[in-house]
Amino acid sequence: MTKKMISSMITAFAVLLGLLWLIPLIWMIGTAFSIPSFHMTLFPNTAFTLDNIVYVWNAIPFGTYYLNTLILVCCTFAVQFFTSTLAAYALGVMDFKGSSIVFAVIFMQIIIPNDVLITPNFMLLSELKLVDTKVGMMLPFYGSALAIFLLRQHFKSIPKALAEAARIDGATIWQTIWRVYMPCAKPAYLSFAVISVSYHWNNYLWPLIVTNSPQNRTLTVGLAIFAKSKEANMQWANVCAAAFIIIIPLLTTFFVAQKQFMSSFVSAGIKE
Repeated sequence: MTKKMISSMITAFAVLLGLLWLIPLIWMIGTAFSIPSFHMTLFPNTAFTLDNIVYVWNAIPFGTYYLNTLILVCCTFAVQFFTSTLAAYALGVMDFKGSSIVFAVIFMQIIIPNDVLITPNFMLLSELKLVDTKVGMMLPFYGSALAIFLLRQHFKSIPKALAEAARIDGATIWQTIWRVYMPCAKPAYLSFAVISVSYHWNNYLWPLIVTNSPQNRTLTVGLAIFAKSKEANMQWANVCAAAFIIIIPLLTTFFVAQKQFMSSFVSAGIKE
């Protein structure tokens, strides 16, 4: 076989895998816009309708769930952006004793699943009386080991001559961070933004445990409660319509800016 044939076969195999991954999404979208039925089919065999979307939107307070989720996602990322930048600068640029040990401890946190920390985090929030609050949902995620790791690697790859030139011109440490290091690490910031936003948008277990009232529930918790309620009428069309309402912002954002997302992940490779 020639290299061209091998390349064509690999491409065809990749396309086939992509189509297989798209099957659940196609089924979900098709079912969401079809007339409710107790029979499940891969492709909809009924007329197109928007009644499912309207019914689901009116059945549960999606507006409140959307607002809570947006607050959770945006505020968490904003705090992570600030804390991770300062930590990455300290570990990647500044020289102090024990920096390697501190970085090793932070790096080890990446391999610890968040679900393992649910019990101690919940006990701490109970002591602080932050259960069933938006701050309680966000507090355990204000620091991100992954963001610190990505930014540290990028900061270490930036020539120190740029920072020294900025200091000669009279820039302070804060100005050096925000005007020299941050612009050079845009791919790392964008890569982590995708990871952080998608994780907290889709996170289910922690918001379920820490919230009790509809005023603080997120979209994923609301979807789970709706799927088990009588409003769903045991029909997949209503459940799929609710799921479509939840994923449409992320889905639209990805298709609009997929080139930027892909290039950011490539540019954010591990550098030393």
